[in-house]
Amino acid sequence: MAAETSLESSYIKLRKASSLLAGQNALEKNAALEKVAAALDLRRNEILEANKTDVENARLKGISESLIDRLALNSDRIDSILESLKIVIAQTDPIGQEITGWKTPNGLNIRQVRVPLGVIAMIYESRPNVTVDAFSLAYKSSNAILLRGSSSAYNSNKAIVKIIKEALNQTPKGVSDAIELVQVKDSSHEDVEQILNAVGKIDVVLPRGGKKLIQNVVLNAKVPVIETGSGVCHLYIDDSADLTKAVLIAENAKIQRPSVCNAIECIVVHEKAAQEFLPELAKKFAGRVKFHADSMSYEILSKTGISPENLTAATDSDFGNEYLDYECCIKTVTSLNDAIEYINSHNTKHSESIITENLQNARIFQEKIDASCVYVNASTRFTDGGEFGFGAELGISTQKLHARGPMDIKALTTTKYLIDGNGHIR
Repeated sequence: MAAETSLESSYIKLRKASSLLAGQNALEKNAALEKVAAALDLRRNEILEANKTDVENARLKGISESLIDRLALNSDRIDSILESLKIVIAQTDPIGQEITGWKTPNGLNIRQVRVPLGVIAMIYESRPNVTVDAFSLAYKSSNAILLRGSSSAYNSNKAIVKIIKEALNQTPKGVSDAIELVQVKDSSHEDVEQILNAVGKIDVVLPRGGKKLIQNVVLNAKVPVIETGSGVCHLYIDDSADLTKAVLIAENAKIQRPSVCNAIECIVVHEKAAQEFLPELAKKFAGRVKFHADSMSYEILSKTGISPENLTAATDSDFGNEYLDYECCIKTVTSLNDAIEYINSHNTKHSESIITENLQNARIFQEKIDASCVYVNASTRFTDGGEFGFGAELGISTQKLHARGPMDIKALTTTKYLIDGNGHIR
């Protein structure tokens, strides 16, 4: 009951805060965000100490190092958080923007303008940087936000939100109640259920994390959901691919940061490229990645001297799996259409890439692949709000309604029509 009471109190505060923010202009909101950025910078050691506790607790629980990487902060990562915040401050305030307007034959003036969604709930795992990203985008777009992070990042999130709220309190028109943090210290999910059922109190909920979390939210929410997808991303090596380029892109897309949703989980190879490409791939990966290989790729890779612990025969469950680690599956195909059919039946509509020197094949791939981001000769690791120039992001939407792909500030807005008349009746 205590948790429920706490949430009810948060809903009231958030709704009042969203009303206050709706009446503020860009200068007022930017001044508050600048105060927050300065406070986060000044008190970074406080954040890092809290994060150190979370990381130590995660290691004691046996959480893999690749997943700890999603949780861990350092001074460079805080610099990146602050840079993202600065980009959000510099962006044009979308609220009140006129999208279109016209005059009807009977003289009514109609305008369609952007307005905030209202009160947003973000349910997410690890990644304390999301706490700042989500807050900054929500605040700049005049929305209040309820953050429900994971217990693994509790200390980090608590420290960050405390600093944000105190900075807002020190700003003349700062709205400190525009951000609330659910106090999660254990693995209980009672509060999540309450958030998902908060009809009329929460305007939209965004899940960001693994497949289990996202499915739980999508299947059980009674409030609207913007679905961010888990990342079963593929890299297709076409028969016309520049194999030197292909190997380097594969290395970046899989190894640079395997725990993130835009890292590849499967390499699809045209059978005509497999004999030359796979040995080069094994050499480049040099035992850093475990391959789950189909029959053709297994036969080729087994002759490269790869160690047995880094090569296994793939099972059906390997294809379409999100490893989030130094593992990936290898699938050979007979044609471009075969690759497209395979990817569309195993992906999560996140990010896909083709490596090819055939422009026609590139355009067919981009046209027929069903995903929010489709690349040609580039790593899927670019699916990111920062890389797209958005600064912060709310996540990667893999659905087709309202928002798709990296979600920027406009994803937290909707529209309404403003109609001016002069005694008009119908």
